[in-house]
Amino acid sequence: MLQSGDGREVRHGEDMRHSQEVVHGRDAELAVLERLLVNARANRGAALVVRGHAGIGKTMLLTAARRYAAAAGMTVLTTNGAEAETTLPFAGLHQLLAPLLHDLRALTPRLQRTLRGAFGQEDTRPDLFTVGLAVLELLGDQAAHTPLLLLVEDAHWLDPETLDVLVFVARRLTVEPIAAVIAVRAQHTDVLAGTGIGQLPVAELDDDAARRVLADHAPGLGPGLRERILAQAAGNPLALVELPRCVTADVLDDSLELLPLNERLEGAFADRFTQLPPASRAVVAAFSADTGCPLPALLAAARALTGSEVPAESFQPAIDAGLLQVQARRLRFRHPLVRSAVYRSVSDFARLTVHSVLADTFADDPDRRAWHRSAATLGPDEDISGELEAAAARALERGALGVAVTDLDRASELTGDPARRSSLLLQAAEIASQLHDRGVAAQLVAKASPAQGDPVDRGRLALVRDIVEPGDVRDTGRIDVLCDLALAAHAAGDTNVAAMLCWRAASRCWWASLPSEIGGRVTAVLARLGLADDDPRTLAISAYAQPDVLGADVLRQLPTLIPDRTDIDAMRFLGGAALVLGDFVTASSYMGTAAAGYRAQGRAALLARTLSSTGFIRLWLGRWPAVRADTEEAEALAEETGDHFWVVAARASRALHDAMCGNSEAAFRLADDVLASPLVVGVRFAAEAAQHARGVAANAAGRHDEALDLLIRLFDPSDATFQLDMSGWALPDLADAAVRSGRQEEVREILARAEERAARFPSPALHRSLAYAAAVLAPEPQAAAAFAHALAMDLGDWPVHRARLGLAYGSWLRRRRRILESRVPLRAARDGFDALGAAAWGRLAREELRAAGEESAGRSAPSGETLTAQELQTAMLAAAGLSNREIGQRLFVSHRTVSSHLYRIFPKLGITARSQLREALDALQARPPATDDRQPTNHSQPVDGSRAADDSQPTDASPPPSLQPGAVV
Repeated sequence: MLQSGDGREVRHGEDMRHSQEVVHGRDAELAVLERLLVNARANRGAALVVRGHAGIGKTMLLTAARRYAAAAGMTVLTTNGAEAETTLPFAGLHQLLAPLLHDLRALTPRLQRTLRGAFGQEDTRPDLFTVGLAVLELLGDQAAHTPLLLLVEDAHWLDPETLDVLVFVARRLTVEPIAAVIAVRAQHTDVLAGTGIGQLPVAELDDDAARRVLADHAPGLGPGLRERILAQAAGNPLALVELPRCVTADVLDDSLELLPLNERLEGAFADRFTQLPPASRAVVAAFSADTGCPLPALLAAARALTGSEVPAESFQPAIDAGLLQVQARRLRFRHPLVRSAVYRSVSDFARLTVHSVLADTFADDPDRRAWHRSAATLGPDEDISGELEAAAARALERGALGVAVTDLDRASELTGDPARRSSLLLQAAEIASQLHDRGVAAQLVAKASPAQGDPVDRGRLALVRDIVEPGDVRDTGRIDVLCDLALAAHAAGDTNVAAMLCWRAASRCWWASLPSEIGGRVTAVLARLGLADDDPRTLAISAYAQPDVLGADVLRQLPTLIPDRTDIDAMRFLGGAALVLGDFVTASSYMGTAAAGYRAQGRAALLARTLSSTGFIRLWLGRWPAVRADTEEAEALAEETGDHFWVVAARASRALHDAMCGNSEAAFRLADDVLASPLVVGVRFAAEAAQHARGVAANAAGRHDEALDLLIRLFDPSDATFQLDMSGWALPDLADAAVRSGRQEEVREILARAEERAARFPSPALHRSLAYAAAVLAPEPQAAAAFAHALAMDLGDWPVHRARLGLAYGSWLRRRRRILESRVPLRAARDGFDALGAAAWGRLAREELRAAGEESAGRSAPSGETLTAQELQTAMLAAAGLSNREIGQRLFVSHRTVSSHLYRIFPKLGITARSQLREALDALQARPPATDDRQPTNHSQPVDGSRAADDSQPTDASPPPSLQPGAVV
């Protein structure tokens, strides 16, 4: 039960049931709305999409919520989608925020500029995520004084940028005293679907409720007529109210019965419209063309239709007839079906006249003027097409990419020049691809005629097509096309487009793990482009297309480059090159810079891709808390930006992380989901990571034969999970599974092939993995030398590899009955695994120590392991000295959400002050084992059944420095 601002109890029976249409049969919906508002007032904000057919009662539910909120002392902000404003950037958002825009001082200067730029008041080009954050902060600051209710009607007619910002905000209300109720017509199934926002479907009234509504509004109907209306209305409240008005002399118009319900209602409204006086019909017709027009413009358009002055009072007959209403000092149609009925009833000539006059009245609003002029023309018009192109450019400057796509598409329809038409469609397709609106982009690409463009335009079109319609990445014919277009674009003078075409071709080579000779076609074209040898694009294309041929040269250059670290895209190219060549240390540096840059710029889609990569990289470098933070954020951002492939890619990394942590069930579940996705067909790197995860998980669960069967597939070129470079990184797991299942001979040929490949280029990951596998699989006479070689490698930045090698080496020493020596690397391995959180490997290390006569207490999980991914990110940024607002801007959440995270973080980490965060996180990242190591005993049983040997026996090797006690893990 709510309370009003003065403490008075507010019952939904008093305030929610204010109209008969809502009262009858809507108790369940009203209860949901009541819970939403009660929770919002308790700082548990949320959003709700009210979805239903036209006339079903969505508006009445929103009105009930408005009255309920007002009685409870909440501030109500509203916006209404309007068909005439779908091409006006942020029009709906401006209407929603209008009461708050007079004072933006609570926002940081950056967010103030962002919001002003979105509304065309400042020359900035804001990105949608930063606009969303500015709106969230503005609303949150207001809600800190008075809880808020956001009401959005006809969301399906909002401009796309407003809709995107609303989704951004709606997903981040969980700790805010804000509720949002958004109404969408049922047939717009794609609007707000799959966003994670709660849905409230509004169904037709049941028979009892429908009869009561009809009795309230038409009590004098005879039984037969009442039954016919009930049948035709089919439980639609608006129809139950409006169809009785179609009764003449107790007879219902038979023609209506043959039409669908919406058309019946529109017909009823159209009849009422045609019965208005001429002046009223004229102003209502003008209003139907643009419900956001000022009154003088509407009267001018009406005068053009009637040939005489039309007074403002001409609206009154339409209000009296129930077609229009005044709400919050704004004139509006009583229902969207009324507007569509009126607009359709007006003759074509009248519509053209209205739009033409309205265009003339908007001389100071070029976007609105362009839209009306385009609606007032019947054929090609280069001037209007140019105005729409200019409107698209303005929309881009304001970050309204969706509006720009619509403007350019319409501009292409109004030009008679085929080449210009193709160019406009190409621009629109490029922007749509940035929005990850693959369906729209594909349609635009299909309409564009590449024959009409120059070689550069044809290349640009191919780039868009390759993004939105990639087809089968294994298709070598597509690589040939991209290469040919690259040469043509270069010959035409555009090396940048040529380089990007080469990059797309090279990416296909690595993603699909194509033979080196296919990649050779790409690098041959690259050589003709004249790019510098140290150009980030040159290095990335070389690494992706022919790692075995050019990888060594790229690896030599990467660590010595002094690139421009403000060029974020260049950082991603360099990081990608290092990643595919297995130089994870260098990759981490470049990719980390790229991620920070994309985050600062608010480029969420590219940030999601980059975080997916950094998560994978940090997995191998043992930075496991960051792995979870990166991959979960990558998945969330990719989902939010509609880049669904990278959702799957992030899950593949998460699966491998879970497997290495010993969470076998979770790893199998994620990996199976990845491999079942059609998005990974032919994309070998994602499939390989998922299959690798399954093999590691099976090993961790003790199912070593199954693990070997799973992992061997990674080395079979005919298998869908084969990726040549990545398979080398799985060699340690293959070797472990082979040894533990007693099937070493089955993998020796694989090891030999890996040695051949390693001889061709010095991949750090491949060489370390190969050295481990060679030591583990070596016959006894060669084992000592193999371990010595592996242990001599620089493992300072490779804690996962170091700990695993320590376990393998210590186990080998113990089996040779060099017990005292074995304990040193085994302790280091145990401590390393404990610091990582690698439970399954940690258990193996303890078992080996026990077999060596030394007991270890069970691992005490660091309390920080209960932190969620976003809590961990928040803690790391707070430890770095950032304020709550600064952290919020980095993570795209409000500063109140940051405060809420910190409130939960402190007790989880066992601290009481912000100044203690750094020490607590250091302990979480490389925590000494919380064990009370017992003194060794000589009677403990080793895991392989042998007895511990006498520690006094001589040794012929000492443990390497990296495995000595006290070594940094």
